[in-house]
Amino acid sequence: MRTCFFVLLLLAGQLASAAGPVMLTEVQRKALQIETGPVVATTRNLGSLLPARVAVPNAQLHVVTAPQQGLIEVLLSAEGETVTAGQPLVRIQSPRLRELQSESLEVFTRQRLAATNYRRDRQLNEEGIIAERRLLESRASYQELTTSLARVQRLLELAGMDEAALATLGAERKLDSTLLVRAPFDGVILEQLVTAGSRVEAADPIYKIAQLDPLWLEIHVPLGELGETRVGQQVVVKELDVTGRIITIGHMVHGADQGVLIRAEVHDGSDRLRPGQFVQVRLAMAASGNSYRVPRSAVVYAQGESHIFLEQPQGFVAVAVKVTEEDAGSLVISADLPVDARIATSGAAAIKSAWLQGDE
Repeated sequence: MRTCFFVLLLLAGQLASAAGPVMLTEVQRKALQIETGPVVATTRNLGSLLPARVAVPNAQLHVVTAPQQGLIEVLLSAEGETVTAGQPLVRIQSPRLRELQSESLEVFTRQRLAATNYRRDRQLNEEGIIAERRLLESRASYQELTTSLARVQRLLELAGMDEAALATLGAERKLDSTLLVRAPFDGVILEQLVTAGSRVEAADPIYKIAQLDPLWLEIHVPLGELGETRVGQQVVVKELDVTGRIITIGHMVHGADQGVLIRAEVHDGSDRLRPGQFVQVRLAMAASGNSYRVPRSAVVYAQGESHIFLEQPQGFVAVAVKVTEEDAGSLVISADLPVDARIATSGAAAIKSAWLQGDE
């Protein structure tokens, strides 16, 4: 079989000429496994590879903090877990919470007494029994204690006690130093920042939680390649089959790499990305009218140029092309081809050998 192949190849070379087409019979085509197909025009070219970092949009990232100082008793969730809004994340033992509850009960009792005194003095004043001054003093005391109660209850709310818990505290008057910190929304825990047994102050970070759809691609584009990049332009991560759209184009040139930060938003395929991941992206650009996507096997390299073999009635003619984009299975080429052009999609290497022999 190999002998037959080389005999046919030699015959093909004898039929070729330096300027003319490569002539092959149907038998030779089958023996050399040559197949042809139409060229497919493409409306999109992809630019050069650019580095990008996957990031979480600012509005979708939340740092869960300790509402009050205390001791981390137990962490109920860990990095990588999916959580839902209101789900308990950490339990803290907080003496400060008990102090606030005690202060709240004390102020609540005094405020109720002040309210009773104010109502009584208002009635006595209306009856002319007490002076206006005494009424003003009782009203001031009532208003002051009402303000203090609101302040303490607000502190308890910030510490994680809702209206129901505050009502229970007022009714049962039972102090509890256990503080539950809950998830603010549905999301994924990106990072755990404390360990069980550690002490925290108010506002110390405990977890980073994020919603991971959509995600951002933060791309550094060299200033010289920025060109006509525009908002809405498509961005492609071919290896992961991920696409996004540019939402912002920076105005500052970064000193380290003289690049401009471009931010793209990814909806489709965001589940295939991870925050902090570095990827290689390409910017999609409108292709010229003579751009075509062809199989890799259709392009051969000779004499320092890329070529395809255009099928014509008299044989195959070599056409020099420019490769503008590459991926695993295909190439995008730029060439001046007829609308109904057909090219050799397999067996191009055999045609190349015959063509080169004809040039000798």
